[in-house]
Amino acid sequence: MQQRRIGPWNVFSVAFGGMNLSHGYGATVSTEQAGRLISAALDGGMTLFDTAALYGFGANERLLGPWLKAHRDRIVLASKCGMAGVQGEDGVMRRVIDGRPATLRRNCEDSLQRLGTEVIDLYYLHRWDKRVPIEESVGEMARLVQEGKVRALGLSEVGVQTLRRAHREHPIAALQSEYSLWTRNAELGTLQACQELGIAYVAFSPVGRGFLSGKLTDVGVLNKGDMRCSMPRFQADHYARNLQLLEPMRAVAAQAGCTLAELAVAWVLHQGAHVIALPGTTQLAHLQENLRAATVHLTPEMLQRLDAIFQPAAIVGDRYPLQGQSEVDTEKYAFEHPGLPVPA
Repeated sequence: MQQRRIGPWNVFSVAFGGMNLSHGYGATVSTEQAGRLISAALDGGMTLFDTAALYGFGANERLLGPWLKAHRDRIVLASKCGMAGVQGEDGVMRRVIDGRPATLRRNCEDSLQRLGTEVIDLYYLHRWDKRVPIEESVGEMARLVQEGKVRALGLSEVGVQTLRRAHREHPIAALQSEYSLWTRNAELGTLQACQELGIAYVAFSPVGRGFLSGKLTDVGVLNKGDMRCSMPRFQADHYARNLQLLEPMRAVAAQAGCTLAELAVAWVLHQGAHVIALPGTTQLAHLQENLRAATVHLTPEMLQRLDAIFQPAAIVGDRYPLQGQSEVDTEKYAFEHPGLPVPA
């Protein structure tokens, strides 16, 4: 279970998510801390390293690039375009989704420079800009492949219909979307479509942004600027009800002989041989849990118990606020009403 296929590569089944180091959770790590984490990941066998132009508005690529440069021949380097920071007239950097071909090309050139590499192995469209036909965005990314700047293409947070349209334009090697015990959108169709089409499913936040580790018991301790503060399921009243799911999960973890975090990542890996887990962390101890998860074996009975505990109806609160839901193509509403915006 430790090796999985993604595009032309075999990679370790648990990938290294770089976002946490400089984006999303209200804190960043030093260059030295990042180096220790990356070194430990490499020593542990991780071979797929994931970043994006958005993370830290370029800072994450600048952080990872120098540490990974010496290992380019033994790793698969992934980054993303189509969602990046743009400086407004007030000087403030803001996230902008832009899938126009010229923008994607500029994103790629900027990422290559920040990463200090001549080619990005796996290049994702971070979000589908619904103002631009997916064929136009993927078509430009395909030209980057032809020019040798990118080796393989991926998509993030798109639904089945969009995935199939893109795959007809150019082979898609990977779909990256959130998937965990308490985020089951993948089971609405994309997980099966990826298996059918030979596409790797890269599951980000397999530990539920920390929830499934059991270590975040009070959302009141979250840093200012932590993205979870705006997420409905992390609101105090919702979160208190969600925490009740962890006690029966602990019994399964005890039976499997692992921690809650290891169990959460292992569950994702048991959802198909085409699934790769993509957790992120700033802590060495958590990284070691992520690595050990690849060795955890879950019996059919354990998997059934976990499915019973984490039925989608038992989860309180959406994963994104309404604006975030409108930006992705993977919510339940998008499957029921393809091509339509999320209602206000």
